[in-house]
Order: sequence, then C-alpha cells, then structure tokens
Amino acid sequence: MKWLEIIELRSVDSNRILVEQELKNIIEELKKETKQQMLKVFSRVAVDSDFSIHIIHDSKEADTNGSPLGLRLASTLKEFGLINHSVWVERFSK
Repeated sequence: MKWLEIIELRSVDSNRILVEQELKNIIEELKKETKQQMLKVFSRVAVDSDFSIHIIHDSKEADTNGSPLGLRLASTLKEFGLINHSVWVERFSK
C-alpha cells in the first residue's frame, strides 16, 4: 500500500533562509535513515516562507497518526511556525 504524509510549514518570511537551511540539514540527516521512504520538499510559488514536506511510504499499513519519521519532522519544525501534518492513502494511480 502506498501512502503519503504531508507536513506543511507556514513560517515567517524573515525566517525563510534559516528554515531552508534547517530543512536541508534535516533532510541530509534523514537520508541515512529513509531507505524505504521517499522524501521531497516543496516551497510555495507565491509565498517563499511556506514549505511542504512529502514522505512517500510503501508498506502493508498506513500509520493513521503519521510515521515516527513524520512525527519527528513535524515536532522539529514547530519552532519555525505553524504545522499541518496529514496522512493520505493512495486509492488509484495512472
């Protein structure tokens, strides 16, 4: 089963460079641990201080509250602004 965690961060514009650097550091650190997950980071087109981190899983079941990795990421990023953490299950794909 494929499922997706989306962690959205809405930070203050003045923190953008700091947040970007922190995200790069976190991603580099997590690359060592994330052999089974794909991790992608996006920034919003019109709002530079908004980020969306996507963790793509392929496992037997989805963690309804999020994976340990997703929960850790969401917790770490709280200091930079508002966090929305959601879990999505793939229904079909093309």
